Amino acid sequence: MLSLLIALVGATIAAPLLLRTIGRVAFALIALVPLAGFIWIASLFHGGVFADGGAVMASYQWMPSTNLTLDFRLDALSGLFSLIILGCGSLVLFYCWGYFDSNPRRLAIFGAQLTMFAMVMYGLVISDNFLLMYTFWELTSVLSYLLVAYYGERASSRRSAIQALMVTTFGGLAMLVGIILFGQQSGIWKLSDIATFDGVAETPGIAAAIILVMLGALTKSAQAPFHFWLPGAMAAPTPVSAYLHSAAMVKAGIYLVARLAPDFAAVPTWHIVVCGTGIFTMLLGGWMALKQMDLKLILAYGTVSQLGFITAVIGIGSREATMAGLALTFGHSLFKAALFMIVGAIDHTTGTRDIRELSGLGRKEPFVAALALISAGSMAGIPPLFGFVAKETALDAVLHEELLHGMPGKMLLVGLVAGSILTMAYSLYFIHGAFATKRGATTEEVAQMDSIGPTLWLSPAILTALTVAFGLFPGWMSRAFNEYLNVRFPEVEGNYLALWHGFTIPLLLTGVIIGAGALMFWQRDVVAKAQFERPALGDADDVWDNIIRTLRIASLRLTASTQRGSLTINLATIFLVLMVVPLAGLILGPSTDIRMIVWDSPWQGMTIVFMSLIAVAATLQRNRLSGVVMVGLTGFSLALIFALHGAPDLALTQVLVETIVMVVFMLVLRKMPTELENRGDSDVRLRAWLSIGTGLSVVIVAMTAISSRIAEPISGPMPDLAYEIGHGRNAVNVLLVDLRAFDTFGEITVLAIAATGVASLIFGTGSFYRDSRRPVLSAAVPRWLSSSVNSETAQNRHMMVEAATRILFPSMMLLAAYFFFSGHNAPGGGFAGGLVAALAFALRYLAGGREEIEEALPVNPEAILGTGLLLSAAAAVAPMFFGYPPLTSGYIEPDLPLIGQVAIPSALLFDAGVSVIVVGLIMHILTSVGAHLDKEEDARKQRARERARALQEKNEKRRALHTQKRRERASISTSETERSE
Repeated sequence: MLSLLIALVGATIAAPLLLRTIGRVAFALIALVPLAGFIWIASLFHGGVFADGGAVMASYQWMPSTNLTLDFRLDALSGLFSLIILGCGSLVLFYCWGYFDSNPRRLAIFGAQLTMFAMVMYGLVISDNFLLMYTFWELTSVLSYLLVAYYGERASSRRSAIQALMVTTFGGLAMLVGIILFGQQSGIWKLSDIATFDGVAETPGIAAAIILVMLGALTKSAQAPFHFWLPGAMAAPTPVSAYLHSAAMVKAGIYLVARLAPDFAAVPTWHIVVCGTGIFTMLLGGWMALKQMDLKLILAYGTVSQLGFITAVIGIGSREATMAGLALTFGHSLFKAALFMIVGAIDHTTGTRDIRELSGLGRKEPFVAALALISAGSMAGIPPLFGFVAKETALDAVLHEELLHGMPGKMLLVGLVAGSILTMAYSLYFIHGAFATKRGATTEEVAQMDSIGPTLWLSPAILTALTVAFGLFPGWMSRAFNEYLNVRFPEVEGNYLALWHGFTIPLLLTGVIIGAGALMFWQRDVVAKAQFERPALGDADDVWDNIIRTLRIASLRLTASTQRGSLTINLATIFLVLMVVPLAGLILGPSTDIRMIVWDSPWQGMTIVFMSLIAVAATLQRNRLSGVVMVGLTGFSLALIFALHGAPDLALTQVLVETIVMVVFMLVLRKMPTELENRGDSDVRLRAWLSIGTGLSVVIVAMTAISSRIAEPISGPMPDLAYEIGHGRNAVNVLLVDLRAFDTFGEITVLAIAATGVASLIFGTGSFYRDSRRPVLSAAVPRWLSSSVNSETAQNRHMMVEAATRILFPSMMLLAAYFFFSGHNAPGGGFAGGLVAALAFALRYLAGGREEIEEALPVNPEAILGTGLLLSAAAAVAPMFFGYPPLTSGYIEPDLPLIGQVAIPSALLFDAGVSVIVVGLIMHILTSVGAHLDKEEDARKQRARERARALQEKNEKRRALHTQKRRERASISTSETERSE
């Protein structure tokens, strides 16, 4: 079971490489993976694991306290839906070989996404844990968005993709709330445990839970009023429509309804929500299909109608209704996927799907027309096709359903008959629109079309053949369904699918459906007059657009009222809330026995007084640099407080962070005025009172919280846990890289994102990449600070800074290495080591400028960040290959020559990733805020020099011209004097 899941993951990874290497034929190779899975799962039926009610199960403990255990279960029902997912998936992948003419780069990504979708859908149906199933559920929405947006340059594709994502994600979030509500009230978090729970109907809040869960299922299966996203998704390539939106993704909601219906049917809310929505959707989709001019839209609204049919029947929850619903599900997957692929072949060869532009295609392509006729006949319920068998079974189940006795059953039966009449009508409408020879219609597209090749007709031919085979011999499907139904309904005697049941009421109803549907198609002009230009109940697509427009306007108005474009006002609002709300809660809350200890020793008090004086002095400074230095002194004083409290690790980290922040401030201040501008006294007074109030509030609330502790702090056993689990004596470092390493991994990921964000703000639309700076061996003696002595940077160097850099850089790098290796048992660690190394590189930048930093570390900062993330991720994932939970620490004590026995924990690899990311972060800042701005400044100065040089040359030419004219005038005057003499 999980091997198949892993194989699909492997196929997803291999798909882009294969498509870029060998071309479109790779689709046929990729299709072999789901095909092999289809064959394996089919072997589990009829004498296999499922024959005796068995199941393939696997479970992995992961965060069991939050009910996130990875439980997988492949039973007969999961196996049936897996056959649809893998079988149709393999045929659609093969169909892609013929559908796409070229092999652009995005086709490789498309192949991976389509294969990944098969993997995610398979993971969804084998997930036994509700929350795990929900994870796969949301992944299908994301992948649907990516696949629908394949033609991203088209506005229609982008709109349809976003619409599908938002609608299905909205339903998914509602379903998550329902799952949590049901799980908390019932204690059930596994799908398989619901059948053993007798108190479903008495569960508190069950009605609300059902509505919320069904919102997810009904939006995924495009039930009204959320049906509009499915026709819009037809902007996707036809393979996506044939797979996601007819055979696979929309079946996720059907699967969930089938899984829950037998147990939730006892709740009155269930039938009202599921059956009522299903029958309304069936009628709405069928009526809308009759007014479409695009072949894909006819099938899309037909899909909406058929999904409503399946939902209404399978949602009843009895054995006979479940049998009929499963038959309808399989029949729909067979004929609808085939019809979509046939439409794709028509569009591929003729260049149009408009029925007004297609005429005579049946004569031009009789084989394809025959395939379409058979599949459409199955959709309409024409005997002896499998669609007829499924529809007969559904009508019989509803006719004799005991759970719907009285008027509800009769109303549902009438609705199904009416919806089936519409199905017959739009099936004929589709065949006539695609293949008939129409009088007065243009035939240029058909006359000039290419022939439909085997790569385009083979997949729909296989599906059509199965439609005929299962219609004539439905026994295989019937036995497969009963292998699930015998386990799920052991007390009810089973029935079987059959082509002929004799002359029965369902057969009579079928005759009525066929006759009335044919009459409706024959009088389609009369039907067209009954259809409004705008839907009588309103256009759901327009309603969606209006909702989005209203939300956008509301968000803009809210943003305009709260975000006035002033950083000062925004910060003042934040600080005002921070000042008022906690103090109000403290004052209005219950009284507690509060005792406040201001300090433990006079040294702490002296440090606090010094910090206060420095903070006040910082507010009085008009020079920006002086203010930053004084603020930095408060940070260094805080490090002293940490040290006095016996926290050397925190003190060391605080000193290093404060130092690097000072460097970053220096880089920023270069682009700002030296002096602060004068502000009015009232403005200064307001800021002063706000700062005093905020500081007082934070201090009071923090000290109150500390003094109000009534439980033992969790920090007590940390040193022992650090040594026993993390094999380290420095509890702080072990906490960061082992006990709470998941938190650290999230934090370093945020650091990488922040570095990229800073660089993006500076570089704008430019590239982060520098010219290649690969280090090479040079014949000259290597030197530090080796930029050209004629450069402006070299001429402006300070001798003391240069000398200090030459001495300090190697010492700082050795100190960084010491902190890194000693941090597991002594103050230090990867974070401290990375900060020291980053300070060393910052010192070289301050001494030598842009050229020096590029010589110091000739690697792009983003590569450094990525390497750090990969190292930490490797440390997290590696234990899983040995059967341990993620981030489990290992420990070895080898004897090294000349050194002796040393302790090497596996967390050292994670710590190395942290250290590398810190270096990459600072290098990103130095190359963006520093080197890039230096480069822009040099370019600005160069342009200024060129302008000055050009102006000088212009002035010199002007003076030369002026001198030449003066000489000419003097020469003329002399000549005239000589002549007069």
